[in-house]
Amino acid sequence: MYHPYTTEQIRERQRSRVRVAVASVVAFVLAALFFFAAHLAMREQGAVSMRAAILDTAKQCCAVEGAYPHSMDYLVDHYGLVVNDADYQIAYECYADNILPSVVVTPR
Repeated sequence: MYHPYTTEQIRERQRSRVRVAVASVVAFVLAALFFFAAHLAMREQGAVSMRAAILDTAKQCCAVEGAYPHSMDYLVDHYGLVVNDADYQIAYECYADNILPSVVVTPR
C-alpha cells in the first residue's frame, strides 16, 4: 500500500498541530487577561475622574454662592453635574458650609 508520508512525518505534523493549538489557546488566554486588566483600570480611572468632577463642581458652587452645597443633588440640579449611579457608588458628605465636602467614589 502506498503512503505519501512516512510515520515520522505524520507524527511531526500531529505535533505541529498540537503546538499550534496550544499556542492559540495561550494567546487567547493572554488576550482575555489583558482585556480584563484594561477594563479594571478604566473603571478605576472613571472613579477618579468622577470624584474630580464632583469636587470641581462643588468648588465652583462655593465660588459662586459662597458656600459648599449640602447635597450632591443640588449640584446635579443647579450646576449640570452628570453622575453615573449605575456603575459607581458615590458617598457625598458635607460637614459645614466652609469645609470642602468629602467625596468617595467606588466602582460597583
